[in-house]
Amino acid sequence: MITSRNSLIFFLAFCAGSLQVCAQAPELGETEFLNSGSADAQESFLRGLLLLHSFEYEDAREAFGKARHIDPDFAMAYWGEAMSHNHPIWFTQNTKAARGVLEALAPTREKRLARTPTARERDYLNAVDVLFFADEDKESRDLAYQEVMQELHAAYPDDLDAAAFYALSILGSSHGGRDYGLFMKAAAVAEEVFARNPRHPGAAHYLIHSYDDPVHAPVGLRAARVYAGIAPAAAHALHMPSHIFMAMGMWDEVVSSNEDSWQAADERVERKNLGVNQRSFHALRWLSYGYLQQGRYDAAMETLRIIENDVMRTNQSARTRRTHAEMRASYVIDTERWDSEAADMAIDHDGLGLEGTAINLFAMGVIAVKRGDPESARQHLAGILDLVSGAKPGQSGLEAVTVMQHELKALLLVDEGRPEDAVTLLRKAAAMEEAMAFDAGPPVPIKPSYELLGEMLLDAGYAAEAQEAFAQALARAPKRARSLLGLARSAALAGDDVTAGRARATLRQAWHRADAEVAAVLNADTSAGAMQ
Repeated sequence: MITSRNSLIFFLAFCAGSLQVCAQAPELGETEFLNSGSADAQESFLRGLLLLHSFEYEDAREAFGKARHIDPDFAMAYWGEAMSHNHPIWFTQNTKAARGVLEALAPTREKRLARTPTARERDYLNAVDVLFFADEDKESRDLAYQEVMQELHAAYPDDLDAAAFYALSILGSSHGGRDYGLFMKAAAVAEEVFARNPRHPGAAHYLIHSYDDPVHAPVGLRAARVYAGIAPAAAHALHMPSHIFMAMGMWDEVVSSNEDSWQAADERVERKNLGVNQRSFHALRWLSYGYLQQGRYDAAMETLRIIENDVMRTNQSARTRRTHAEMRASYVIDTERWDSEAADMAIDHDGLGLEGTAINLFAMGVIAVKRGDPESARQHLAGILDLVSGAKPGQSGLEAVTVMQHELKALLLVDEGRPEDAVTLLRKAAAMEEAMAFDAGPPVPIKPSYELLGEMLLDAGYAAEAQEAFAQALARAPKRARSLLGLARSAALAGDDVTAGRARATLRQAWHRADAEVAAVLNADTSAGAMQ
């Protein structure tokens, strides 16, 4: 084996019948990444690379740090550790920490490149330099980074990691919300990687993000089916398939994915002796919502008790309180258990941000209306109005908050005996929501506006119009239980027995594990015999 610092070296395993070298970690996936690091540093570096593709950023950072500790001259180990501070899909970045890592290699770009032995590795170092140093504005850096990654991919067409990171850079440039053109461009690049290496974790992962909406989700099902098997040691990889499953209303699969992810994250916490904040509250949120759509309200209540307990264990951290607020709101809205234990949970708004605070105010406002306390509901509505008036134009989450404001006002209008005005306002809210960029996961607004519109129209006796509204709700949130129930009831009253039967059958399948009390709804005479 050639071991010169000026030559590409490696070492973990040779691909059969080829001189190419492969990074293989059966629990994290497979890739190839020739580099000039020492042989002793390869295992840690390549583990970090695979973890990076699965967004296991903290463990990736630890692995890259170990690699550069073993080989302080290993420029790509610094590259990897810096990359662990950039989270493109979440549009967050620890710029200061990343710059510190790169400056530990050398204080200037020129000196960093001088310490990098090969042209290809210098191109990677140049790209990460653009990502963190090119401009003080993150959005500008993201766009510049995408351009340089496109050039890197073109220069090294056989480098599948360059292609994968280019696809990710495209996704990370969609600052204005879900831009289907950009996402399909990213998918086209990731598809090429997936075709050439079906066990590449980045390829499957980035395809799922690219196809993560109800229109494109069926195309992403193939990647969703295999990603958990590619990287079963990564809790995020176990969760990610549920993005496609949720966009298709595949509730059993949503629940299974997030049960596995939640368990894997907890096993990591125990194995590494980490704090409570390292639990996967994101997976817990999705799991809770999946239980609700399955009609397993008791299981969903248990997840609420878990997050309520963890709020205390984390000293009321904003992250756990935000998750608690979202989960509580979904539970109460979707179960309609206005006098439940969940409805009485107290959640502090401090630090929850615009959307998190609005979600909690909205849930409390709806609870107050349903309990016959319109005055309290108006106070919660006033709180949402204050949030809207104090927000900056175009602020993230403002559209969803405005929709929830209209929804709560509509409920109060009905309480005041003004159902026509309520329907008019809800149509406005529904149009706003329909114009919003699709966002993955449990719906925000917490109560889909077309669903609420359908319920109001059905209560007012407009069955055909209600049926249309529920169909619109299901187009944005496929197989959502409350919308299916409303569609079945409204279609039956409108005389559309075919649609009613299909909706009822779909809901019955979703509720095949439902609590007995929930399943009984399907057999109840809830619409003049229409559900019999």
